[in-house]
Amino acid sequence: MSKRDELIEKYATDIKEKFGEEPDMDFLTKVAIGLGPAIYNLDASKVSGSDEKELDTVKNNFLIKKLGLSDGPELLNAIHSVIDKYGKSEKNKHRAVIYYQLARHFGKESVYQ
Repeated sequence: MSKRDELIEKYATDIKEKFGEEPDMDFLTKVAIGLGPAIYNLDASKVSGSDEKELDTVKNNFLIKKLGLSDGPELLNAIHSVIDKYGKSEKNKHRAVIYYQLARHFGKESVYQ
Protein backbone atom coordinates (compact mmCIF):
# COMPACT_ATOMS: atom_id res chain seq x y z
CA MET A 1 0.00 0.00 0.00
CA SER A 2 1.36 3.42 -0.94
CA LYS A 3 1.93 6.17 1.62
CA ARG A 4 -0.97 8.12 0.08
CA ASP A 5 -3.29 5.12 0.41
CA GLU A 6 -2.25 4.71 4.05
CA LEU A 7 -3.04 8.36 4.75
CA ILE A 8 -6.42 8.12 2.99
CA GLU A 9 -7.27 5.10 5.15
CA LYS A 10 -6.33 7.13 8.24
CA TYR A 11 -8.62 9.95 7.05
CA ALA A 12 -11.45 7.48 6.41
CA THR A 13 -11.07 6.13 9.96
CA ASP A 14 -11.32 9.68 11.34
CA ILE A 15 -14.51 10.32 9.34
CA LYS A 16 -16.04 7.10 10.68
CA GLU A 17 -14.93 7.58 14.30
CA LYS A 18 -15.16 11.36 14.74
CA PHE A 19 -18.12 12.17 12.47
CA GLY A 20 -20.02 8.87 12.58
CA GLU A 21 -20.22 8.75 8.79
CA GLU A 22 -19.26 6.26 6.14
CA PRO A 23 -16.80 8.16 3.92
CA ASP A 24 -17.16 8.47 0.17
CA MET A 25 -13.77 6.98 -0.65
CA ASP A 26 -13.65 8.29 -4.23
CA PHE A 27 -14.33 11.83 -3.06
CA LEU A 28 -11.94 11.54 -0.10
CA THR A 29 -9.21 10.35 -2.46
CA LYS A 30 -9.81 13.34 -4.75
CA VAL A 31 -9.58 15.74 -1.80
CA ALA A 32 -6.33 14.13 -0.64
CA ILE A 33 -4.85 14.27 -4.16
CA GLY A 34 -5.96 17.89 -4.43
CA LEU A 35 -3.86 18.75 -1.38
CA GLY A 36 -0.78 17.51 -3.20
CA PRO A 37 2.43 17.13 -1.21
CA ALA A 38 0.91 18.93 1.81
CA ILE A 39 -0.54 15.62 3.05
CA TYR A 40 3.00 14.31 3.57
CA ASN A 41 4.16 17.34 5.59
CA LEU A 42 3.46 16.90 9.30
CA ASP A 43 2.62 20.56 9.88
CA ALA A 44 0.82 21.33 6.60
CA SER A 45 -1.31 18.19 6.78
CA LYS A 46 -3.00 19.34 10.00
CA VAL A 47 -5.28 22.23 10.91
CA SER A 48 -5.02 23.94 14.28
CA GLY A 49 -8.60 24.44 15.40
CA SER A 50 -7.66 27.04 18.00
CA ASP A 51 -5.57 29.25 15.70
CA GLU A 52 -7.80 31.93 14.15
CA LYS A 53 -5.11 32.76 11.56
CA GLU A 54 -5.12 29.12 10.45
CA LEU A 55 -8.92 29.09 10.25
CA ASP A 56 -8.82 32.26 8.13
CA THR A 57 -6.39 30.49 5.80
CA VAL A 58 -8.83 27.59 5.45
CA LYS A 59 -11.61 30.08 4.75
CA ASN A 60 -9.68 32.17 2.21
CA ASN A 61 -7.60 29.55 0.42
CA PHE A 62 -10.06 26.67 0.43
CA LEU A 63 -13.63 27.89 0.79
CA ILE A 64 -13.30 31.10 -1.22
CA LYS A 65 -10.51 30.36 -3.73
CA LYS A 66 -10.92 26.61 -4.27
CA LEU A 67 -14.67 26.15 -3.77
CA GLY A 68 -15.64 29.57 -5.11
CA LEU A 69 -17.83 30.56 -2.18
CA SER A 70 -18.62 34.16 -1.27
CA ASP A 71 -17.20 35.48 1.98
CA GLY A 72 -19.63 35.68 4.85
CA PRO A 73 -20.08 34.63 8.47
CA GLU A 74 -21.45 31.22 7.39
CA LEU A 75 -17.96 30.21 6.21
CA LEU A 76 -16.31 30.52 9.63
CA ASN A 77 -19.44 29.07 11.24
CA ALA A 78 -19.07 25.97 9.06
CA ILE A 79 -15.36 25.69 9.86
CA HIS A 80 -16.06 25.95 13.60
CA SER A 81 -18.83 23.37 13.27
CA VAL A 82 -16.48 20.88 11.61
CA ILE A 83 -13.75 21.58 14.21
CA ASP A 84 -16.29 21.02 17.02
CA LYS A 85 -17.44 17.70 15.51
CA TYR A 86 -13.83 16.63 15.02
CA GLY A 87 -13.28 17.30 18.73
CA LYS A 88 -11.54 20.34 20.14
CA SER A 89 -9.23 18.11 22.16
CA GLU A 90 -8.19 16.12 19.05
CA LYS A 91 -4.69 17.33 18.24
CA ASN A 92 -4.45 15.69 14.83
CA LYS A 93 -7.16 17.39 12.80
CA HIS A 94 -6.24 16.28 9.30
CA ARG A 95 -6.60 18.98 6.66
CA ALA A 96 -7.97 16.44 4.15
CA VAL A 97 -10.77 15.45 6.55
CA ILE A 98 -11.69 19.07 7.27
CA TYR A 99 -11.69 19.96 3.56
CA TYR A 100 -13.75 16.84 2.79
CA GLN A 101 -16.33 17.78 5.42
CA LEU A 102 -16.49 21.42 4.33
CA ALA A 103 -16.87 20.57 0.65
CA ARG A 104 -19.72 18.20 1.51
CA HIS A 105 -21.31 20.76 3.86
CA PHE A 106 -21.47 23.32 1.05
CA GLY A 107 -22.41 20.74 -1.65
CA LYS A 108 -19.24 21.49 -3.62
CA GLU A 109 -18.12 17.94 -4.40
CA SER A 110 -18.31 18.82 -8.11
CA VAL A 111 -15.20 21.02 -7.73
CA TYR A 112 -13.21 17.77 -7.57
CA GLN A 113 -14.73 16.12 -10.67
